[in-house]
Amino acid sequence: MKILVCISIVPDTTSKITKEESDNFLKKSDLTFIVGPYDDYALSRAIEIKESIENVEVAVLHVGLEASEPLIRKCLALGADYAIRINGDPQSSIQIANEICNYVKENNFDLILMGKEAIDYNSGMIHGLVASGLNFNHFSPVMKLEVKDQGIEVQIETDFGKSTIQCNLPAVLGCQEPIAEWKIPSMRGIMTARTKELKVYEMKNNESNFEITNESVNETNRKQILIPKENLDLLIQALKKDIQFN
Repeated sequence: MKILVCISIVPDTTSKITKEESDNFLKKSDLTFIVGPYDDYALSRAIEIKESIENVEVAVLHVGLEASEPLIRKCLALGADYAIRINGDPQSSIQIANEICNYVKENNFDLILMGKEAIDYNSGMIHGLVASGLNFNHFSPVMKLEVKDQGIEVQIETDFGKSTIQCNLPAVLGCQEPIAEWKIPSMRGIMTARTKELKVYEMKNNESNFEITNESVNETNRKQILIPKENLDLLIQALKKDIQFN
C-alpha cells in the first residue's frame, strides 16, 4: 500500500504580522513557517498505519521553494520513507492540485492524505481538486481512518453530526483532528532523515492564470464598547442588526 501525504508550509500563528513600508505587502521575512497543523494530523495517521500494517510506504509531497526543505526533513524524521518537492512558487490552489495530479499519474498511490485546509488562506479546495483530477474517491473533513480488507473506513463530520463510510481505494482525504495524535521526531528519526531521499522536480506549468497586483493588511478600528453582562439584549440586537452605537 502506498500513501502520499501532501503538506503545506504556512506561517506560525504566533508570528508577528508586519507590512513592507515600500508597497504595503505582507513582510514575509518576519514570519516563522511551520507544516500546516491539519497536514500534521494526516501525516501522523499515515505513519500509524505504516507502523501497524506490513508493506506500507509513506511519501511526503510539497509544492514550493527550497526554503521549505528543513520542514520536509522534519516529516521524514517523523517516519515518512521519502519526500518529493516540486520546485516553484504556486499562486493558486489549482496550480498546486495540478502538480499533485501530474505526479500521481506518473507514480501510483493508493491513498492521498492532506489537511482539510491550510491555515493561511483556508480555501480547503486542494483535496477536492486533486480527487476530481484523478477521479479518486473523496471525503473531507475526515476525523477517523481505518484500513479494511476491501478499502478504508472513514468517519466524517457532516451538517448533522458524524457519518461512518466505507469506500474502495484509491481515495483522497482531507483530514482534521482527532484522526491521530501529533508526533514529535525522535533523535534517531532526525539522524535517519538526513539520509532519506528528497526528490526535486520542476513544476510542469509555472504560470498562473492570474497575478497578484495588490496585497495589503486590513486596518480595523475597534468600537471599544463595553456591554455589561446584565444588558446582553443590547449585544444580541447589535449582532442581528449591526447597529451603530452612540
